[in-house]
Amino acid sequence: MDWAILLASGVLEAVWATALGASQGLRRPRPTAVFAVATVLSVWGLAVAMQTIPTGTAYAVWTATGASLTVVWAMARGTEPAGLVRVLLLLGIVSCVVGLKVVS
Repeated sequence: MDWAILLASGVLEAVWATALGASQGLRRPRPTAVFAVATVLSVWGLAVAMQTIPTGTAYAVWTATGASLTVVWAMARGTEPAGLVRVLLLLGIVSCVVGLKVVS
């Protein structure tokens, strides 16, 4: 269950990162509110997961999940370029996260 919470928290990290970018320096109310709520929930989920998952592993999975999804979302929306090398590098990050789960 803690792994599911950790992955959900990683998804929320992507949500808050995207909302932070859309907030224009925390000047737009709706993205700022999404950023604030998603940040609290994301960090709370990370804290819960770290009760049973080693800190280094949990943090690596959390950041890799959030960063990868943030980039994928930006590529899907067309705000960042999508190329073969970028996609392969993101797959490498995801593979490493899966590897951490397998050996934990």
